[in-house]
Amino acid sequence: MSDYWTPAHHAVEHEDAETLARLLADGTDPDEVFSNMTLLTHAIDAEGDGSLQSGQPLTVHTTAVLLAFGADPELADPDGRTPMDMAKHYGHDLAVKLLRAHISGRAAGNR
Repeated sequence: MSDYWTPAHHAVEHEDAETLARLLADGTDPDEVFSNMTLLTHAIDAEGDGSLQSGQPLTVHTTAVLLAFGADPELADPDGRTPMDMAKHYGHDLAVKLLRAHISGRAAGNR
């Protein structure tokens, strides 16, 4: 395990959805902030950058796990980037659709 990342951010960086889910189930805050990223902005960044570097299709596993465990889909990171900003930056349509679904679901719950 890296000494640099928190355990949850380490799981996100390595797109390890299984470990991330265990950490969240054990009480890790899904809106945890480390350095200049929330877990959700980090997940979308890792998925997007990983796809660019590998040439493989975009994945959405860590983003989906975080949203399922209650990560705020509108929470900006310390640099002011929202998860939607990050998803649009990478053309990450799967993440955009998931974020929109969670944002509209929250809005419907507040009516």
